[in-house]
Amino acid sequence: MEKKLIINIGRQIGSGGRIIAKELAAEFGCKFYDREILNLAAKESGFSEKFFEQNDEQKRFLKTHFHIHLPLMPDNNFYTSKFSQEGLYQFQSDAIREAAERNPRCVFVGRTADYVLRDRPEAVNIFIKASMEFRIHHVCGRRGCDEDFARKLIENGESERAKYYNYYTGKVWGHSECYDLCVDASILGLEATREFIAEFIRRKEDTMP
Repeated sequence: MEKKLIINIGRQIGSGGRIIAKELAAEFGCKFYDREILNLAAKESGFSEKFFEQNDEQKRFLKTHFHIHLPLMPDNNFYTSKFSQEGLYQFQSDAIREAAERNPRCVFVGRTADYVLRDRPEAVNIFIKASMEFRIHHVCGRRGCDEDFARKLIENGESERAKYYNYYTGKVWGHSECYDLCVDASILGLEATREFIAEFIRRKEDTMP
């Protein structure tokens, strides 16, 4: 029987956390979930995936217009009550739990998966950070933008990400107490950081039932 393993990756913008997460998924034979969770949540809820995309890891006024497609819903009162950020978060959390049940080995990127799956003994919670210089360089290369734009994107995006995580979990995004391991990818670089994390996971996996 395949041993269960859940790897939850929190990450700063531009830290390379998603790249590392995808490589870890391949190395450990795990199903990879990032934005795929939004698609699963959309299927679960019956709402359009764009509603989840527009409010992805953000805690603010729901970005949508209630006149879009809602009259076509079979039970308007039910869907209207669920059509809030809290409702979308619940659907997304259910999708994460369902994915973890369906796949004995999986990697989740962000979306408070570490909190949603906090009772799973096979979970390993990792947070990947990096220096601002490293992250700006990474974002500029990925987005083809200048450094000032990259800095603003990072600062604004991380402010929203932190508010979202803190609101729904009651914990502090990026705080070491919330994770099994926090690592700075700008010290060793992405490849060596992946190797470091993989060794940590292998050792922790050996202690799992």
